[in-house]
Amino acid sequence: MNACFAARPLLCAQASAGGSMMSNLYKFPFRMLQTPDAFVPLIDAPEPAPAATDTLTFVFHRGRLLLRTPELTLPTAAEVAAYDIDLSRAQPVGLWQGRYCQTVWADEELPPGAGLAWHGMRSLFNAVDDAFLGLASRAVQLAEWARSHRHCGVCATPMQRTRGERCFTCAACGMLAYPRISPAMMVLIRKGEQVLLAMHKHSPSQRFSPLAGFLEAGESIEEAVHREVMEEVGLRVHNLQYFMSQSWPFPHSLMIAFTADYLDGEIRLDENEIAEARWCGPGDAWPEASSSVSISALLVGAHRPPTV
Repeated sequence: MNACFAARPLLCAQASAGGSMMSNLYKFPFRMLQTPDAFVPLIDAPEPAPAATDTLTFVFHRGRLLLRTPELTLPTAAEVAAYDIDLSRAQPVGLWQGRYCQTVWADEELPPGAGLAWHGMRSLFNAVDDAFLGLASRAVQLAEWARSHRHCGVCATPMQRTRGERCFTCAACGMLAYPRISPAMMVLIRKGEQVLLAMHKHSPSQRFSPLAGFLEAGESIEEAVHREVMEEVGLRVHNLQYFMSQSWPFPHSLMIAFTADYLDGEIRLDENEIAEARWCGPGDAWPEASSSVSISALLVGAHRPPTV
């Protein structure tokens, strides 16, 4: 087994069984937004509390991260303290490289001090270390969960953190609030040596990618794949195969990727969702790939002809 894929046997098995294009997995640069291997998640803050100088603090405002410039590193303990942010509401993230990591939000867009600036998460793609980006992805979701659950959504009573569990509890009515995770399916449709790529009208990147969509209440992932494919491009598919999953912090998605084989139908676009869809295969001009840290890029790269 290729060493770089030793921790990912499913992908290796797919590459071995999937023919010439799936073997392209070994040639595709494996960079994806994910939690670093050496990270240890924590539900509660350590006791006794680590010293401020031994703590890494992620500070967010509306999904943007406060970083030192130009090095794009977290602010020092002194710089965080200068903002007078209430760290009593900081949430544990975990341990990384021997240091405790916590995350917190700023209610107001505090003017960045000298050498500091707010950065959108997408702007950090391919600009910071992959491990750091993976931690920031987790931290932004936890900070947003804590910010948006300060009060009970049923009776408006202030919520309290439940020790030993990633949960807020309402003492008045018993309402429980866990971090929100929104599952979404992604599917790359294969038709012989061709695959279907589409440009979603509401995609921030405005690049071609596999089809994707959120699950509806009461729906399985497989049902969502069939429904979204029919709704967005008017096709029927079969032979669904699980590919991989990825947490995607915009704002709290869990992308669950599949491949599927074309069954029948002609492309019919949902003009509210899809701007364009096309079959791409050997000899075709392939559109520019989506972000290299996304599961979409890995899924397409695994099926892209090596010469493209």
